[in-house]
Amino acid sequence: MPEWNTFLSAMTLALVRVSGMVAFAPFFSASALPMRVKAIFAGAVAFLLAPLVATLPNARAELNFSALLGELAVGLVYGLTLALLNEMLMFAGQIAGVQFSFSMVNLLDPTSSIQTPLMGELFQLMGTLVLLGAGLDRILLASMVRSFRVVPLGTYALAPATALAIVHAAGGIFLAAVELAAPLLAATMLVEIAIALMGKLSPQLPVMSLTVPLKTLTGFGILAGSLALWPRFIESRFAGLLDLAERLIAQPGTGAAVGLGG
Repeated sequence: MPEWNTFLSAMTLALVRVSGMVAFAPFFSASALPMRVKAIFAGAVAFLLAPLVATLPNARAELNFSALLGELAVGLVYGLTLALLNEMLMFAGQIAGVQFSFSMVNLLDPTSSIQTPLMGELFQLMGTLVLLGAGLDRILLASMVRSFRVVPLGTYALAPATALAIVHAAGGIFLAAVELAAPLLAATMLVEIAIALMGKLSPQLPVMSLTVPLKTLTGFGILAGSLALWPRFIESRFAGLLDLAERLIAQPGTGAAVGLGG
């Protein structure tokens, strides 16, 4: 009976940690995945991990408020930190949408159930394809499993510096989004300059009717040509965010934010 109680306590704590990650991390948090599937997945992972994590050194498989709060904090650190990748893709899509003259075209975002720009939705979908194609979802899950050795059950204490580091990392969303959309910005800006010069040389030229289609066609051409660089860019940002999450878990009181930029 004591072993059974220990198993249930360890499974509950592991379930709380995994659920915190599943609630916010890229791909796992997508509302396209049914809630029942997410619950079964989190429960299965917790069931498989419980016998192992309960026997690790310094593990405290005891149900109490502080232990549950600590396990939830570990999952949220992973989930919220990696969620910055989706925000970066969304912001880059908004920048591209303005340059493509699609700023007024909105869709219902299935991940957040709010109206989002068309290009932002496209960028998030392409980012998800890169994430799945590169196996980054499995890397995140493996890192979550390793966290039980770094921070045994019931031993994590959330420090204010951890939340502050995540906020600082969120500041890199803007720089990373501009970096991703930089080719589109440069190309569409050159098109605008070229059309403006042509309008000065030939006042009879219908500048307004040429600007939007030329910018859109040029932007899509540059976007298609730059897709080959997306996997390396997204993998680099994902690795930086995952490294930040792991350091915040291992040293909750320290850990400088790396952010998405750079």
